[in-house]
Amino acid sequence: MAVRPPVHRARKRFGQNFLRDPGIISRIVRAIQPRPGDRLVEIGPGQGALTEPLLMAADGHLEVIELDRDLVPGLRVKFFNQPGFVVHEGDALKFDFRALRGEGAALRVVGNLPYNISTPLIAHLLDAGDAIADMHFMLQKEVVERLAAEPGGPDWGRLSVMAQYRCRVDSLFLVPPEAFVPRPKVDSAIVRLTPHATLPHPAKDEALLFQLVRQAFAQRRKTLRNNLKGLVEAEALEGLGIDPARRPQTLGIDEYVRIANHLADAEVRP
Repeated sequence: MAVRPPVHRARKRFGQNFLRDPGIISRIVRAIQPRPGDRLVEIGPGQGALTEPLLMAADGHLEVIELDRDLVPGLRVKFFNQPGFVVHEGDALKFDFRALRGEGAALRVVGNLPYNISTPLIAHLLDAGDAIADMHFMLQKEVVERLAAEPGGPDWGRLSVMAQYRCRVDSLFLVPPEAFVPRPKVDSAIVRLTPHATLPHPAKDEALLFQLVRQAFAQRRKTLRNNLKGLVEAEALEGLGIDPARRPQTLGIDEYVRIANHLADAEVRP
């Protein structure tokens, strides 16, 4: 007789929306292309809808990180006969992904991320990018649009620069609300983040770069001359080939790195 996991109701405080559509699940797994030998890590497995096909494709080896302790017993019951299935109970925002990798192969991270923590969690994972081979996430469509945006567009901002500085970003496909239980009020999308083996535009001081970008985008409608006042003079921007009358969303990553490297050389901090 099959063992049934306990019934669990989605919790709003955890941002839980459980994926149910088998067609969408299959499409996600095809996009990930898991293989035997992969170091797969799933964040927020929920009730295991995506976990099961990932386990099958990865020859029974998968590690998951689950914050909701009430979901953990159900996962252990559902996959009790999979010795390569490992559950880490805890908060992915505080999880040490470098320690998890250890001396082994780089991690392949997947997950249906709660909308309320998606941006800080992505930032946390980008900080551990040297331990990660790639990431596939289900996110709110607007977040994916910001991640994959191009300079000059309305969605280009701090998150775009932070992600694309460290990763190649590919927006894959949309997921409608009816694919979930309960149905969210927004559309979702699948995105792939692949950390660069070699940074296209390396900054001399990454912390300084991101502080610069934060200050530049503090008021999107204002010019660089206004937003960066007190940090870098208009004449210095002109010397770097950047018009101080431009707005922050018009600059590409190479230009932000150019300014940050100038500040690093001058030992200037925001």
